[in-house]
Amino acid sequence: MSDWPTVLASALERLRRGDPGARSFLEEQAVRADAPPPVWLLLAEARRAGGDTAGCEAALDRALQLDGRFVQALLAKGELIAERGDDRAAVSFLSLALSQAPANPPPALAERLTRARGLITSAQKRFGDHLEQRLRDGGLGTRRPERFSEAIAILQGEAPVQLQQPTSFFYPGLPQIAFYDTAAFPWIADLEAAAPAMRQEVEALLGGDGFAPYVQGDATRANRGHALLGDPRWSALYLWKDGAVVPENAARCPATMQALEAAPIPMITGRAPNILFSQLRPRTHIPPHWGMLNTRLICHIPLIVPEGCRLRVGNHVRQVEAGKGLLFDDSIEHEAFNDSDETRIVLLLEVWNPALDPDERAALSVMFEAIGLYGEG
Repeated sequence: MSDWPTVLASALERLRRGDPGARSFLEEQAVRADAPPPVWLLLAEARRAGGDTAGCEAALDRALQLDGRFVQALLAKGELIAERGDDRAAVSFLSLALSQAPANPPPALAERLTRARGLITSAQKRFGDHLEQRLRDGGLGTRRPERFSEAIAILQGEAPVQLQQPTSFFYPGLPQIAFYDTAAFPWIADLEAAAPAMRQEVEALLGGDGFAPYVQGDATRANRGHALLGDPRWSALYLWKDGAVVPENAARCPATMQALEAAPIPMITGRAPNILFSQLRPRTHIPPHWGMLNTRLICHIPLIVPEGCRLRVGNHVRQVEAGKGLLFDDSIEHEAFNDSDETRIVLLLEVWNPALDPDERAALSVMFEAIGLYGEG
């Protein structure tokens, strides 16, 4: 059996010196049955130095046949294909090489990895330009279906796949929709119509002691940390909390309570609904997070909204506009911004996910109530 470390060291030194006998030495070693992948990689380099591109690629193919995750061989194969102008094939090898590379590569390998990233970026740019031109030639200018545009952004690596990731309970088979078309829900139009009256009611509550930090600590649960824990910059005044009316607040907001009657609000003892005025103070950012459940949607009816307020859900961003409702799935990653110098207040309510039928809603209500009762004696 060959002493492969010694053979490899000798071959590498010959290649570095430009020894014309390096190739023949490696050819002799490669025919051995136990020749490891690095021998084939060095033989590929020797063949390429001699202008034998086909032989170089054949040696790389043998190295990868022996070890399909051999980073240096993947890089060399990708670079060779890139020179031929086959972007898709080159990116396949280069991307796999990057995914298998060590976290702290030696300088020579780090340099090649950087070059690989550059080749991938250039290839993606060429593909993007090609795709954009063909779309325009096909009659798809700047006005495109929103979901189609998101799919193209994901295809080109410009946006991640955004899916439901509820932190507490996942119900299978529900649609992965970030923002819903509010025109499909007549009850939202009723709430929007009541927005001026609701705004008057919430304005009368400002300055009192009803608002408290939205993110509250719980001594009976582990503290997982939150950037706005106990922070009054994001605060809430509840009309309903954990399935019960908050009498002192509800009594001061009759127009709001009446407008809520048409909404498909879950009624679950000890749990839902939760309906509140959500206050976001100037220059405050609610960081990216996921809601607890995908069986509900969140509805915002913006009431006091300065310029510079927006909401991102998944890959979609909506400007927050006074009186214009937003309906979204908060089990998809989302965040909110108030970039203004004034306070933003929205009415926030949770409603059933419309994809759930009556039997499912009834079953879920029983289940959630059971969860709430567990451990109470």
